[in-house]
Amino acid sequence: MGYKSIFAGVNAILALYLFFRRRSIIRNIPGPPSPSWIYGHMLQLVFSPEYGDHEFFWQKAFGPVYRLKGCFGEDSLMISDPVALQHIINSPHFEHGPLLENVIDMLFGKKSLVSAKGEPHKRLRAAMNTGFSASAVRSYQPVLLRAAQELSERLEDSCAPASAVNVCPLLGNATFNAVVQAGLGCSTQDLGEEFVANNSQIVALSSSQSAPHIFAIGACLPSWIWRTMIYAPVAAFKDIRTAKYLTHHLGAKIVRGKLDSARQGLEINTDVFGILLEQYLGGKTRHALSEEEVAAQFSALVYPGQDPTANTIVFGLLELAKHPEFQEKLRVEIQSNSGASYDTMPLLNAFIKVCGTVRFPTVDHNLSIAQEVLRLYPAAALIQRIAVHDAVIPLSDSIETSTGQLINQIPVRKGQVLTLAVASYQRLERYWGDDAQKFRPSRWLDGTITSHGPALGPYANLLSFLGGPRVCLGWRFAVLEMQVFFSELVSKFSFALSEDDFVRMRFSGALIPVLPNGSEKAAPMWITRI
Repeated sequence: MGYKSIFAGVNAILALYLFFRRRSIIRNIPGPPSPSWIYGHMLQLVFSPEYGDHEFFWQKAFGPVYRLKGCFGEDSLMISDPVALQHIINSPHFEHGPLLENVIDMLFGKKSLVSAKGEPHKRLRAAMNTGFSASAVRSYQPVLLRAAQELSERLEDSCAPASAVNVCPLLGNATFNAVVQAGLGCSTQDLGEEFVANNSQIVALSSSQSAPHIFAIGACLPSWIWRTMIYAPVAAFKDIRTAKYLTHHLGAKIVRGKLDSARQGLEINTDVFGILLEQYLGGKTRHALSEEEVAAQFSALVYPGQDPTANTIVFGLLELAKHPEFQEKLRVEIQSNSGASYDTMPLLNAFIKVCGTVRFPTVDHNLSIAQEVLRLYPAAALIQRIAVHDAVIPLSDSIETSTGQLINQIPVRKGQVLTLAVASYQRLERYWGDDAQKFRPSRWLDGTITSHGPALGPYANLLSFLGGPRVCLGWRFAVLEMQVFFSELVSKFSFALSEDDFVRMRFSGALIPVLPNGSEKAAPMWITRI
């Protein structure tokens, strides 16, 4: 039984549900005409030849706040206005949207940090922050170095004079290894062949042809339908059920092993799980998690920490291939500072720089390519939220409704679905310059970016790591990982585009690199050993 059969079976129920749905009060917000009552604008949003072909045009035509149609005629707000975004990500009146909520419930479970809400989320977050503090992340650097060096060895084996190398699977395996070692304190082999194979299937789901269909229709399905669908005889749902079982089993097994080691007097605080369990054994903090709670964070550490980072590094390598002059300057700096702290490399720190405010090294040839990569290729390009209470969303500027009224805030009812258009925000011309659609690293240095408006994300005021209480827990880890991987790879290899630049970006829950046919995740490049 396929997805279409399952969705067809609930059409009658949905029709009844939608008939009684309250009429939206945002219907007077302008937006593009809907091409379909069933899909609304969803297929245009996720199936364009290049991600953003429609979305970025709509933003230019209607501004940073406009109305889209979801599935079955549902009104939704598309928001890239920074004042509105800041309000939404920091307000308790907005939570995960229906699709994200359902996926989280199926894959992560109720006790995971990703699923938790309110006070339980605050407590879990406070405990887990210890494992991702600046000092803790620095202690994971040897793990990241080993993972990067292993990747170098695999790249060297893959390089051939007459063929291009698809870096996607290699980087995916490398980031998987890194997050398992730093998060759990073990190797991927220790997790067993069944989990490794299942993990590959879960990662593949996000880049499959069916993923956009799930995004398009799944966003409108009530939670009880999702809870029923997970037991359907479909391969994807079977993989998800297996993943949930394995992560629960392995999380508990790793916790028992670490507690046994601690009782033998061995040091366990060298990874995130170990740090959390040391808090538990020490009893020195009210935020300490129990054994069961620590075990429940297995999936929250492993799944979000591998593929999004790998994709970002792939997009970065593609941009290095497009900018060979900068690539060479970066290589010279890395090689001349071998063994030095990353903080002493101004060009690298311009390429990947951790900053909460906009401060950049004053180097003439300094090109802030990392900020540009994250600006143009945020993993979470679209983030769904839903109003859990009636609320009012403030705006940067007034907008004119279809009735001619000027408004500077938008009232929304409980249940209203919103889309945080992260990729669109990071291409707003008023904040990033008239050429905001183009990759131009020098914008960070020439005064083009004069003001970002309200404070949003933790990195260069981008929302690539989101912001507010749900800011990415491992954003420091991800940035250090990029530093380590780029330093290792650029110092040893030269990257060039394979024939023409035909790699495109597609949204499948996250932005991924794909071939022109859109069906295969890949980024082939010519790679030469230096």
